[in-house]
Amino acid sequence: MYLEFYGLKENPFNVTSDPSFLYLSNTHREALDHLLYGINQKKGFVEITGEIGAGKTTLCRALLTRLDYSVKTSFIFNSSLPETQLLEAVLHDFGIVPERRRKVLFIRLLNDFLLEQLSQNNNVVLIIDEAQNLRSSTLETIRMLSNLETEKEKLLQIILVGQPQLREKLNSPQLLQLRQRISVRFHIRALNKNEILEYIRHRLNVAKPREQIVFENDAIESIYEYSAGIPRVINVICDKSLLLGFATGTRIIGQEIVKKSIEETEGQFSLVTV
Repeated sequence: MYLEFYGLKENPFNVTSDPSFLYLSNTHREALDHLLYGINQKKGFVEITGEIGAGKTTLCRALLTRLDYSVKTSFIFNSSLPETQLLEAVLHDFGIVPERRRKVLFIRLLNDFLLEQLSQNNNVVLIIDEAQNLRSSTLETIRMLSNLETEKEKLLQIILVGQPQLREKLNSPQLLQLRQRISVRFHIRALNKNEILEYIRHRLNVAKPREQIVFENDAIESIYEYSAGIPRVINVICDKSLLLGFATGTRIIGQEIVKKSIEETEGQFSLVTV
């Protein structure tokens, strides 16, 4: 609706996990470094946590674009799958179609695949998003997958990505063995006020506006206070603010527009026209 008015090539504040829009704040850069370190050094288990909307999935998608052809990956989005179905989904990502649906067969086929990849000097990575939803029995099965190794290295690098509840789940006594195997951990922090300004500018630049779009300092202040630095919330408010800017014919987004956007997001539809 407002793309033509601003001369934008695409919507800069979609809430989809588009890696081309990833803004590498200090915390996101550190998270990416931890992921690459865990994979390249074959550390086995990596745990990445962050609040809802912190950019975890976008970061994982960006990670995939940074891995070379020698790294084979499986990316599991539906962490609510029962363990057998999850294993089947992993095999499917690796191009393996089992003749029968049996857990023991799935693990054997995966082990054969890992050994084949090792012989070709390839690395294999399993990424599980929303890992806080994994059942304890499924997490135990995932732990068993880490037993697939040689005397010198892990054959499978497993990345668990989730909300802070993932840390709480892994702290349970029955998952002690799994927790002890996680050698790389990182928590994605929220953006600070300066990073929010850079974040907004970055996403606007990627969308290539025909004319400059300005978010004023007081508008950034309001976005910071409302979003608490969570990228997904920032996107929602900025998207609505651009819509209101279009409706009022301005490319300068001030505090009043942002406040009205926040009110509408909260369902508090003001009768006052900006």
